[in-house]
Amino acid sequence: MTYSVAVSGASGYAGGEILRILAAHPDVEIRTVTAHSNAGQQLIEQQPHLRSLAHLTLQETTPEVLSGHDIVFLALPHGQSGQYTDALSDTPLVIDAGADHRLESMTEWDRFYGGVFHDPWAYGVPELLVGEGRQRDLLRGATRIAAPGCNASTVSLSLAPGVAGGVIDPGDIVTVLAVGPSGAGKSLKPHLLGSEILGTANPYAVGGSHRHIPEIRQALAAAMSETAAAIRISFTPVIVPMARGILATSSAPIVPGVTDDEIRSAWERAYGDETFVQLLPAGHFPRTADVLGANTALMGLAIDRDANRVIVVTAVDNLVKGTAGAAVQSMNIALGLPEGRALTVNGVAP
Repeated sequence: MTYSVAVSGASGYAGGEILRILAAHPDVEIRTVTAHSNAGQQLIEQQPHLRSLAHLTLQETTPEVLSGHDIVFLALPHGQSGQYTDALSDTPLVIDAGADHRLESMTEWDRFYGGVFHDPWAYGVPELLVGEGRQRDLLRGATRIAAPGCNASTVSLSLAPGVAGGVIDPGDIVTVLAVGPSGAGKSLKPHLLGSEILGTANPYAVGGSHRHIPEIRQALAAAMSETAAAIRISFTPVIVPMARGILATSSAPIVPGVTDDEIRSAWERAYGDETFVQLLPAGHFPRTADVLGANTALMGLAIDRDANRVIVVTAVDNLVKGTAGAAVQSMNIALGLPEGRALTVNGVAP
């Protein structure tokens, strides 16, 4: 069976990456692409690297244009997806790459986002531990999927094995992330101009204000079958001059009495059989260059006994495993297709 697909926000970074992956997917036909200010233009004008999709024209983003497809991807700014998802009740599968359907708590939504709260959907991070199972189990047969925030899924995957295994204390998590500016979207923002970010590193959303914090707390709480109140995290992102990529360095205290073997075993058990989340050998740590264009999260683990903390360094491509790749991987699971279809573990180098 071939599934018809519509992608909104197709002129942006996330929408473009969804299209790039789907263009190589044998089970889908990209039938419709939509945009707002760029509607009426050929897709190739906004996404000149998508040569195989040069025949497509960007249409207006309306419920009428998006309806009538088997699958709709929404790659819209936060707060804009809900107005369309409410109108797509007849669409068999809708995948939102924005934040509108990620959070379970209305209180947290009001605090970090504001605006209309929408019901949470199945969270699109298949490898994430959830109690005794994995998020993958909740994606099978799903008709509504919320793709993750790229920073949030990176940190959650980094620490979930330790939290679920009871080897780290989730009440004192510290994470610092080096991130590329593509995670902020394609619209013009003066502080993201090349002249502003080249040759410098800039922290932002310092002091607990980043919107991905409640998403991380929600994911880690699910991993340990607790409430989000049990998770305390200091989260500091830093923009660095690379177009795409995240390098997250996360740490948490070691639970008293836990051995080094027990610590590493928690991550090995979690990801030993996973294709797209891989723990590197002891003493090895990833680079963002190693995951460029790949749907992989590579992580290295260190145990600092002097500080009594576990440190996990994880690299992802924020536009692939962080967003579009996670969305397509989740789509494959929901439809009963091979999970890795159209996705690769191989990066692009140099």
